[in-house]
Amino acid sequence: MRKSILITGGTKGIGRAICFRFAEEGFDIATCARHQADLDNLKSELESKFQGIRVLTEVADLSKKEEVQEFALKVKSFDPIDVLVNNTGVFLPGAIHDEPDGNFELMMQTNLYSAYYLVRAILPEMMKRKSGHVFSMGSIAGTTAYPNGGSYAISKWAMLGMTKCLREEMKPYGIKVTSVLPGATYTASWEGVDLPIERFMKAEDVADSVWAAYNLSPSSVVEEITIRPQLGDI
Repeated sequence: MRKSILITGGTKGIGRAICFRFAEEGFDIATCARHQADLDNLKSELESKFQGIRVLTEVADLSKKEEVQEFALKVKSFDPIDVLVNNTGVFLPGAIHDEPDGNFELMMQTNLYSAYYLVRAILPEMMKRKSGHVFSMGSIAGTTAYPNGGSYAISKWAMLGMTKCLREEMKPYGIKVTSVLPGATYTASWEGVDLPIERFMKAEDVADSVWAAYNLSPSSVVEEITIRPQLGDI
């Protein structure tokens, strides 16, 4: 029986790599992003490369609660979801004491609230089936304080805390919950930085780590994946 994965923010970076990794394994794909053209390109690439899979793409701004809930309704009419990857995120550097007004609200809404609302929408069906796996895309910034992390770091520390709580809540239902904590991964957020690409991790390596964690037997769970560039944090 074919399985399905829901990945938020699937058109770029780590989200895109996860879409392709699971499509390679025959999963149907549901994803969202803010730009229709990016979604159209992703859907076309996936369907042409992986014959027979189903792909649902929807335009949604997950910083807005109502759009998270609308997206969840469309997903639930598409397929029962076996794997949920809360990947949507935004990064704006800045110090807590002087970052632009509104940074905190935007990053909390996008990076944390979107995952909270989507989990609440998708989990009940998983709980009925007593199966499923939830991945939360955190960051090294959610475990290690650093200057200029500001509201981004706050949101990622909160994401880790939420995911830990969810792990405990889902034990009786057979649902696995995993925090993914990548270091600097070469995505659009790092474009223009004066560093060689080789200094960064590859998004495909994070996707492979997610697949490996998912692919364990029902008796084991990877609670946290910490993955860093070989030469250390940037």
